[in-house]
Amino acid sequence: MCPSYQVTREEKHSTRGRARLLFEMLRGEVITDGWQSAEVADALDLCLACKGCTSDCPVDVDIPTYKAEFLYHHFRSLRRWRPRYAYAFGFIDQAARLASAMPELANFATQTPVLSRIAKAIAGIDRRRPLPTFAPMTLQQWFARRPVVNAGGRRVILFPDTFNNRLHTDVGVACVQAIEAAGWQVVMPMGHICCGRPLYDYGFLDIAERYLQRVIGRLRSEIRAGTPIVGMEPSCLAVFKDELPKLLPNDDDADRLVRNSYHFAQFFTQFDVEAPKVAGARALLWGHCHQRATGGVDADQQVLQQMGIGVQPVSGGCCGLAGSWGFEQGKYQLSLECGEQALLPAIRKNRDALVVANGFSCQTQISDSGSANALHLGQVMAMANASADIGSAVPRVGRAGLAHPRHPGGGSDGGTGRRRGRRCRPGAEIRDRPASLLGRLRQTAPAIADVACASCYLPLLSHRSPRLPGRDTRSARLTATSSGAQRLCR
Repeated sequence: MCPSYQVTREEKHSTRGRARLLFEMLRGEVITDGWQSAEVADALDLCLACKGCTSDCPVDVDIPTYKAEFLYHHFRSLRRWRPRYAYAFGFIDQAARLASAMPELANFATQTPVLSRIAKAIAGIDRRRPLPTFAPMTLQQWFARRPVVNAGGRRVILFPDTFNNRLHTDVGVACVQAIEAAGWQVVMPMGHICCGRPLYDYGFLDIAERYLQRVIGRLRSEIRAGTPIVGMEPSCLAVFKDELPKLLPNDDDADRLVRNSYHFAQFFTQFDVEAPKVAGARALLWGHCHQRATGGVDADQQVLQQMGIGVQPVSGGCCGLAGSWGFEQGKYQLSLECGEQALLPAIRKNRDALVVANGFSCQTQISDSGSANALHLGQVMAMANASADIGSAVPRVGRAGLAHPRHPGGGSDGGTGRRRGRRCRPGAEIRDRPASLLGRLRQTAPAIADVACASCYLPLLSHRSPRLPGRDTRSARLTATSSGAQRLCR
């Protein structure tokens, strides 16, 4: 079920409601201004692009793809300008690239109260949301300065996404060490490289396509050699699994990349890579929404259990941050309410458990809420390689525990386990737009109306009795009910 719909309970924010609005927009009878429709833009504004609908909806409606397509057309007109945060976060790879050249200055600007407020106002960021801090050295810089490990061993490419390369460098270091401890030779592309995930989410589809072409060009020889490509950040790896074949449907190397890319835990299970053994640990496992939609978290649970860790999966909803969505002005409170649907209460009820969450945005939301400091699976493995007993190393906000190195190869916390500063957070064939989108919407929207999408509607049936449109419905209108909720009526 859509996380924002769980909070607002407005029909226009459900999967069914958004799909129906898009369907009516393309029919042009009720919504007559097409891609410039303010009603459709308003309904899609609270879509977190979490991809939950792609797995939860009984007819597999892919609202994030439709949203990206809509934003692409909506802002093509020179009469419309995207909001400031679309540029700030859409091109976060370029901003982070510049900040990494002078991280001390960048952190001074983002962590000093007065300068931070100015930066947030310029970028369209909610003033209550803390800004991330940049690592003093990038993961690529650290990797380039060390000798080759396991030379002659089987090669694996570790993709240096923007977040773990320039912000959560400690996560990247742990992932490198975890794979190398299993005997593999880690290869990392150097120079600026980005999957283009934020560009896609904000509708910069042409630029996102060029980013992916650049990735394929840089990795072409390894792709054709069949070298596995492992992603540390689930949302970035999901681009290779989902968005890449939509943007480059006729590229053979893109197809090879899709087949040979793996989430971090998937790599260990797919190639029977042995994980280190530990004792006396229990973990809450939270799966990133994009990972759930492009492979699931069964592999993460399997790896943790093989390590000897008791696992309690947490399911339901989204962390609420959803990449940059929770940073956007006016969405801070709604973001926290989304997190309160499942994730944050589960953490509060299990104070003595490790919190394993691979997503950069998930880790940031957990940290910003004051609940805990979540760990990437690679960090748990690094802890296990260093000690056979990690049961007492529960990293939690405000208490000592696991040391989180701020600098690759060494910590800046003096071994206390407390970090200085905040933990930073970082379908239709798109090529055939808009015809294929029109075709899929015409197929899916009536189906959603007919089956009354259980994922969206059943939780409300106990206290509301909405009229569901049938096959003979000629058009849909969003009308206000006495309770103020929006409901889809004939």
